[in-house]
This record gives sequence, C-alpha cells and structure tokens, in this order.
Amino acid sequence: MDYYSWLKALHVIAIIAWMAGLLYLPRLFVYHVDAPTGSEQARTFEIMERRLLRAIMNPAMIVVWITGLALTFWAGWYKSGWLHAKVALVVVLTAAHMYFARQRRLLAEGRNDNTSGFYRAINEIPTVLMIGIVILVIVKPF
Repeated sequence: MDYYSWLKALHVIAIIAWMAGLLYLPRLFVYHVDAPTGSEQARTFEIMERRLLRAIMNPAMIVVWITGLALTFWAGWYKSGWLHAKVALVVVLTAAHMYFARQRRLLAEGRNDNTSGFYRAINEIPTVLMIGIVILVIVKPF
C-alpha cells in the first residue's frame, strides 16, 4: 500500500477543511458585528463561530501540521527553499487562525471594537496566503 499517497490525501483534505473555515469565520464576524448585541441573531452567530472553530478549524489545522511535517520528512523536502517559504506562510496562516479565535472570543464576550468593514478586509488574508502557498507547492520556484 502506498502510505505516502494516503498521507498526502489526508493532508489535502485537512487543508480544504481548514481553509474553508479560515474563509468563512471572518465572514460570520461581518454579520455578527451587524447583529444587535445580545439578540437571538447574535447568539446564533456565537454558536456558529464556536462550532466552526472547535469542530472543524482546530482539528483540521492540527491534522495539516502533523501530516505536513510527516510528508516533509518522509519525502526529504526539508532542505528545499520553497518549503521553507511555504512553512513561513503556513506559520502566518496559523497566526491568522489564532487571531480569528481571539476575535471570536471577544465577540462572544461583547468586547469587540472592530467594524464589519474591518472583518471584510481581514477576510482576504487567508486567500492571499493560500495563493502564495499553492504557488510555492506547485511551481517550486526555488
């Protein structure tokens, strides 16, 4: 059995789940900020945000890191310059994930100071990082 291919498949599946969450969570923030504080709508967004983060995004991020590191060492990519750049972008993506988790908590506590426009803007960060990561993985420019 080709375990490397299975590991790579699991890695890609986890990436898709993680990216879906990273793209959707800030969009939920946009709508959450516009909902009246303490309203039924605001509580619904809090539940959606918490479940998305805890049930999908956190496990997916962990699987991405574990499978990615395993693939790196299994294939011997750890000496490649493109991989170093990719890992740097994944670290920034992980930092964005952590920042979104903090924003979710602040929104749930009613301590949000950001506007829906702010959340629309930061919603683009995962997209830009994803584009860079995909180019590095597919093109391997260095």
